[in-house]
Amino acid sequence: MTLLDAPAFDTVRDRRRRLIIYWCCGTFGGLVIAWWLLAGLPLDWPWNWNYHWRGTVAVDRFLKDVEQNDLARAYAIWNHDPNWQQHPDKYSNYTFARFQQDWGPDSPDNDYGTIKSHMLRAARMYGNVLVVAVLINGRKSKALFLDYDTKTRTLGFSPVELYLGP
Repeated sequence: MTLLDAPAFDTVRDRRRRLIIYWCCGTFGGLVIAWWLLAGLPLDWPWNWNYHWRGTVAVDRFLKDVEQNDLARAYAIWNHDPNWQQHPDKYSNYTFARFQQDWGPDSPDNDYGTIKSHMLRAARMYGNVLVVAVLINGRKSKALFLDYDTKTRTLGFSPVELYLGP
């Protein structure tokens, strides 16, 4: 075959190929943006976006249960164990009685009083945990910092505090 015997350029096939490539790239980009929006607009690497999503959902569910004064369900979320009542000795380092003292509405150990509302303000990965800053009862002076362990999916009090701005 020589150059003079080459087949004619197929414009329809070339246009179809370009459209398929553009459509695939656009769909992939749209899915990445949707995933980023679902994760809560994290300023982190994409492989951590699922941790942001799971952690913020867990903290939000936990605080909604505390607001409704359903401390048994909140304790289950705290330990990531819905059947914690079957084996309470497993959680001897932070017992349910101590949990009620810390999160109960009339507890003297609760710095925030009765928790009526919450707002997740920030979430950042710090090592293997997600640190979530929460404003309780519209309070803007001191935020509550909880950590979400990505391996065990448990919640805890965070020793790390995030900068929330002025």
